[in-house]
Amino acid sequence: MTVTRGSDAPPRAVRPAAVAARPHPGFRPDIEGMRAVAVTLVVLSHAGIGALTGGYVGVDVFFVISGFLITTLLLKELDRTGTVSLTRFYARRAMRLLPASAVVLVATLAGAWFWLPSTRFHPVSLDALFATFYGINWRLADEGVQYLNADAAPSPLQHFWSLAVEEQFYLAWPLLLLAYAAVRARRRGAATPAACAEDTTAGVRAERAPRLPLLLTLALVAGVSLLVSVLQTRSSAPWAYFGAHTRAWELAAGALVAVAASRLAGLPGRLAAALTWLGLAAVTASAFLFDDHTAFPGHAALLPVLGSAVIIAAGCAGPRRGAATLLGTRPFQLIGRYSYSWYLWHWPVLIIGPAALGREPSLGLGLALAAGSLVLAAGSYHLVENPARTRSWITARARRGLATGLAISVLTAGLAVAAGRFTPALATGDAVADTGDRITAAADAEARLRTLLAEATGQRTVPANLRPDPRTANSDQPPIYADHCHLAYAYVAADNPCVYGDPAGTGEMFLLGDSHAAHWFPAADAVARDRGLRLFSRTKSACQAASVLVWNEIMKRPYQECADWRESVLAEIERQRPRVVVLSSNGGDSGGLVSPAGERIDRGPGRDRLWVDAWNVTLDRIVRAGAVPVLLLDTPWPRGSAPECVVTHPDDLGRCARPVPEAFVEPARREAVAAAARARGVTVVDPRDWFCTATVCPAVVGNLLVWKDSSHMSTAYAAMLAPLLARHIPA
Repeated sequence: MTVTRGSDAPPRAVRPAAVAARPHPGFRPDIEGMRAVAVTLVVLSHAGIGALTGGYVGVDVFFVISGFLITTLLLKELDRTGTVSLTRFYARRAMRLLPASAVVLVATLAGAWFWLPSTRFHPVSLDALFATFYGINWRLADEGVQYLNADAAPSPLQHFWSLAVEEQFYLAWPLLLLAYAAVRARRRGAATPAACAEDTTAGVRAERAPRLPLLLTLALVAGVSLLVSVLQTRSSAPWAYFGAHTRAWELAAGALVAVAASRLAGLPGRLAAALTWLGLAAVTASAFLFDDHTAFPGHAALLPVLGSAVIIAAGCAGPRRGAATLLGTRPFQLIGRYSYSWYLWHWPVLIIGPAALGREPSLGLGLALAAGSLVLAAGSYHLVENPARTRSWITARARRGLATGLAISVLTAGLAVAAGRFTPALATGDAVADTGDRITAAADAEARLRTLLAEATGQRTVPANLRPDPRTANSDQPPIYADHCHLAYAYVAADNPCVYGDPAGTGEMFLLGDSHAAHWFPAADAVARDRGLRLFSRTKSACQAASVLVWNEIMKRPYQECADWRESVLAEIERQRPRVVVLSSNGGDSGGLVSPAGERIDRGPGRDRLWVDAWNVTLDRIVRAGAVPVLLLDTPWPRGSAPECVVTHPDDLGRCARPVPEAFVEPARREAVAAAARARGVTVVDPRDWFCTATVCPAVVGNLLVWKDSSHMSTAYAAMLAPLLARHIPA
């Protein structure tokens, strides 16, 4: 799960080097300490501290801080001048964020090129491009709802999503303040220092305009955004997690505190002190209580958001013995100062570091890398971040800041685009005979494949004619994906008939199941064309053919769309009465099953009984419809991502083979389903011998890459299996 970084602060005035680190007037040490708490929760949870399962709540803390500080800055300018200069505002943002982030982006691209598997480099270069222009949150949201990306390794740049959310919020917020200024008659003059602003200018006074319209506007923004967040977390958790629209209320909460700052300064000292400790407890508790199964943000985010807002709000009164007594200590202040740079560096270091060192990730290594990233952060702060935002030549004129920021962005984006065109080369050996041709020419296709599998166990080098290229295997998909016939999570009906095989066929054949049915499409389509059958492709992501409600781990809720879609397909089969229905599904259940009573069951014998009974329901309905069901048991799974393993070990492919005892998901349940189906007279096809010898399942057979990712067949391998599948489908 991704989390965010330290937020923006008003740029400090240029000072001599000897005093550059001294806090400016009005500095809030408690806020600096909050930054330290937030970034530490984030980094330690990413490093592998098991107790901090909810460390991602650092995102909420930083959003609230950012909303408060930026709004304070804008209100001070509004009080002083009667307007807001967008040029100055965005120039400050550019020089605050872009120099340090550009250095991290370039360093991450270089690290990914040298040390990460080449299968991952092109996606990383795309992430760098989207991160440069603050759009990576939408890319990650879209990737998050794509089932085939569910097992993909995390991007070393995915943490940039939070910067994108903030900047998208700040495209609109200054405009709202401008509108507010336009409709209010304001008195000109210098501003009265806000009671708890982080940056004040002594000796100037002015009369602030009424803040009620702003409070009401922010309350409306926060309320609508929170409602959308709750609703979308229930329907599409990835979009809720990464969306600016579902996170705006968190920034608005900080902004509300800024607008009410002068009133909050009058809180009684004892009450204010108690509130700061209560807020800190809320933030800390959420980091320990939440985990990856928590539907987040939604209403769960109220705990860290309100906790953060309370710390800042009560801190406006400057209470003695409040949380600032802890947050203001030197360790918190030092880490808070480096929080933005530490956040930027920690994730790329944690992702690329183990590969660079040739070691498997572990808690000890994670903590060491986290500490190393803090050293990088300190250097980045002193050499890049702080000098860039205080450079007098740039800060003297806002347009220079904008021009410099634009130049940095264009150069970084150009490097990302150029880098994406130079994927690291793959070392290969000689070309070998085409596996598909050898199977097609064989008198006994199954016997020939067994021979090829045995030969594959001794194959060491990647053949020059390997298909598909493992560096781009993630895009190797049957046509049903491009045709929108394999449905994503949110959909219950396709936008076209999705009929393949022989268009003029007189009979019908159905392919039914999840993505582990969809990867059989090349073989099923070939069989249908050869038999003169129209093939109705009916597959949906993470939606098994068994008639049971499953829990969707990505959506973090019962997968009702699956149940609705499956019911409509079974009803279609009952109407169409096809000759054959080929069924296949992932042997797992994507996070558990949901009982008829609405209880989530993710372990125990009750889950297996419910699973077997659900398969019986589906098979019985197909039989009653007059069709012949053919149950294709699940295929074996590789050892992680097969393409990544192949490009990592191009001269030792044996390391990518998986032992047979480890290759099948839920083997006992798999056999129970098969036994129950055979007892009903259903044709059951176990493809084990099409992938494995008696001992191992190789990742490369001849010139074919068996799996395109961590569980799905490549289209070339599936097409090669067509003659074998045909022998088991009744004519």
